[in-house]
Amino acid sequence: MAIRIKSRGGEDVNQMLRRFKKLCEKEGLTKDIKKKEFFEKPSERRRRAARKAQNRRIRAETKRG
Repeated sequence: MAIRIKSRGGEDVNQMLRRFKKLCEKEGLTKDIKKKEFFEKPSERRRRAARKAQNRRIRAETKRG
């Protein structure tokens, strides 16, 4: 999937670049790049996912009770 930006009438390069960055962020591209910047072992990935799930459960319990 390619993100394409067409120049609008009278738009300078900085404005185009700003629009491009916003589109990339909206698509989740920057988040994905940062996540894949360093190798993460599968065990660390599972541990992080378990910790995230545990935090979600704790938040859900505190909202209910």
